[in-house]
Amino acid sequence: MTIMCSVNNCHYWSQGNVCVANKILVTSDAVGANADDTFDAPKASTAAPTPVNSCMETCCKTFAEKSRSDHFGVDGVMKKPNQ
Repeated sequence: MTIMCSVNNCHYWSQGNVCVANKILVTSDAVGANADDTFDAPKASTAAPTPVNSCMETCCKTFAEKSRSDHFGVDGVMKKPNQ
C-alpha cells in the first residue's frame, strides 16, 4: 500500500509525495489536537473510534517535522527500509 502525502517538511515525506513511515495514524482533528506526540500509530489499536463527517475533520498524527530530531523515537514509528 502506498500512502500519499504532500507535507514535504515531514520526516516521513519522500519524493513523489509518498509517505515512507512504516505506520501511520489518522484520527479526528478533535483527538489530534488534544493528544500529545506519543499518541501515534503504535497506540492506534487501543484508541477509541473517532468518527468524523468529512475529510476536513481528520489529521495525521504521524507527522514529525524534519528539523525536530528530538521527536524521532518517541512514538516508535520509523522510515520504511530503503527510504
